[in-house]
Amino acid sequence: MKLGLMFANTIWGATGPGAIEIAEAAEAGGFESIWTVEHVVVPSGYESKYPYDKSGKMAGGAEEFDLPDPLIWLSYVAARTSRIKLGTGILILPQRNPLIVAKELASLDALSGGRMLLGIGVGWLAEEFEALGVTFGDRGARCDDTVDILRKAWTGEKVSHSSPFAEFSNCISRPRPANGTIPIVVGGDSDAAARRAGRLGDGYFPGSGAIDDLRSRIAVMRSAAEAAGRDPDAIEISAGGGGRSLDETLARAEQLRDLGVTRMMLPLMPAEMVQQTGEALTARLG
Repeated sequence: MKLGLMFANTIWGATGPGAIEIAEAAEAGGFESIWTVEHVVVPSGYESKYPYDKSGKMAGGAEEFDLPDPLIWLSYVAARTSRIKLGTGILILPQRNPLIVAKELASLDALSGGRMLLGIGVGWLAEEFEALGVTFGDRGARCDDTVDILRKAWTGEKVSHSSPFAEFSNCISRPRPANGTIPIVVGGDSDAAARRAGRLGDGYFPGSGAIDDLRSRIAVMRSAAEAAGRDPDAIEISAGGGGRSLDETLARAEQLRDLGVTRMMLPLMPAEMVQQTGEALTARLG
């Protein structure tokens, strides 16, 4: 079971020194990957419902908090680490220009030696889309289209594209990713996200829900993969873990393993706890 550290660019990781401490501790503790979150802006008084908390609000209802750009944050810590994989968990893909983000991601991957993992989602905060001038209602279709463009651009060859969202001809984007492409992990606790992962994802992250809920989402993903003529076993599954004690976390890991999960994601904690937790879990999980 691989270990990932979520929300790395928040709280203790939102400052320069804190970011380095968290990343170095995660690498020293045996974490396989470190993952960032994203919001470009938080419109004050937003009415959209945050889907991962019963309150409908993120960050405990806070609106004013530091949240560094995920790709800049990952670039910063990449320079101080050598092995740990660099994940976006998630990047709100339909908010971004496809060719610009293709260039940014390929550059970070090439410069870091192939350590990039691209977690994507369609977003939930309608007011943020409005502030950015991006239509909220078609974000799913826009996300799928952007994935197509990313994979074209990463070939490093002359590529063209024509869709309702983007139009270009004979464009070359270099550098290429270090390994020719970047794994795309589709995130989201919804059947739509599960189907998207099955259709086009290299990985799937359904969140940190109850085991029965995760089992249901994974089944939807697998059915979608089979319908698309893809091998569902080739889609790597990540899911949230954690617990009030090491034993609880280990028990959760075994439950996730039974679902076919190969990466357990843990929430951010202070740097000294990151290393201690990583060492304790890797010693037991292998």
